[in-house]
Amino acid sequence: MRLTLSLAMIGALACGCGSSDAGDPSPSDATASDTSTSDVTSSDDTMHMHGGDAMVDADASCPTAATTGTAATGPTDTFAGLASIPSEFDVDSGLAPAWGTGAIPASAAPDVVGAFRFICGAGHLLYDDPIMYPCQPGKSHLHQFYGNTGANAYSTFDSLRTTGKSTCANGDHPVNRSAYWTPAMLDGKENVVQPDWEAVYYKRRPLSDPKCSRTSGDPQAQGDCVPVPNGIQFIFGFDPTKSTAAKTGDGYFNCDGPGATQGHYPDIPTAKPFCPVGSQLLAVIDAPSCWDGKNLDTPDHRSHVSYPTYGDWGYLKCDAAHPFVLPTFHLAIAYSVKAGDDLSLWTLSSDMLAPDKPHGYTLHGDYKEAWDNDVKTMWTKGCVDGLLNCSGGDLGNGRQIIGASQPSYGWTNPQHLVPLSSIESTHMH
Repeated sequence: MRLTLSLAMIGALACGCGSSDAGDPSPSDATASDTSTSDVTSSDDTMHMHGGDAMVDADASCPTAATTGTAATGPTDTFAGLASIPSEFDVDSGLAPAWGTGAIPASAAPDVVGAFRFICGAGHLLYDDPIMYPCQPGKSHLHQFYGNTGANAYSTFDSLRTTGKSTCANGDHPVNRSAYWTPAMLDGKENVVQPDWEAVYYKRRPLSDPKCSRTSGDPQAQGDCVPVPNGIQFIFGFDPTKSTAAKTGDGYFNCDGPGATQGHYPDIPTAKPFCPVGSQLLAVIDAPSCWDGKNLDTPDHRSHVSYPTYGDWGYLKCDAAHPFVLPTFHLAIAYSVKAGDDLSLWTLSSDMLAPDKPHGYTLHGDYKEAWDNDVKTMWTKGCVDGLLNCSGGDLGNGRQIIGASQPSYGWTNPQHLVPLSSIESTHMH
């Protein structure tokens, strides 16, 4: 199921009255964020993220990331994975009556999936990858982070759950401390192009749907539906370790806004004629939705999750090795095209890994889960299992995540460009 979105839909999506299958999430498809543009300063033994919340001792021993936890037994609404770590703050203080009134969103029917959306603002920039290169700051290509403001090379489920604020929830009560990151967009003139926002759109059939259970008797069941497990992490899209591998996530680019022509463009050069000055270039990709039920990570950071297919059986389902169906998420990242920008020069920081391919070919995403479990329960039961059309951090129960309907700085990032020279790392690049 694909989304395509227009800025003209912002009002409808922000209020939760658009279809959950309406298109690429626009600003209003999601919602969130205490954000900061950032640079990184470092010394021989410490790394400080300006615009983030972490001060890390680079000589500290590397924390071991757990790769297994409680196995799934589905279908269920009980969390598998790592033991829950409660928030150290009053969670209710991070919530408010939905849209000021406590209204319950409309049903997503006739759509068959419940939808939960929110917006994240742009976070910090680091040459770190907590999944690919744990405890090795400066080793990766440059990443644009969203969500947890303290995410870095040393991040674990424990550290994310107990430290950092969030660009996906304003203020001092970050109920979503998950970390999301993608390759940074470079303008070809020694600058990073900062995104305006990232829309995150979780969706899945309700637990009560017969297609959510392999034992329901439905001959076309997709698998056993379960919530997002605590502490799961994965990489999707282009594989930075194997440039010839098939890409996952159906990543593409789109254009939106004044003068733009929407489409499903495979790379930035193809999108360029349709994204004039004053519009936005969107990078869009889907996370995996099938899970093996026990591994929170694997050595390749991909094999424990997969995507449903029609195979030779003729209907959509998860394969036998990944029989558990997660609320998958869809990412849409918006970059303003401004006077002086030349999209023929724009590249992703990871494009150097596939120099013979068009700019944007290496689009991929990374995810480390770190939700407050009480809030994750709310949106899973309220929006997904309730078959509701939730936008802007609306939890489907009359409550809404504060700061999840718009970045803290508004819909346009005030710092469009960040000089690469201002982003230091512990290694030379």
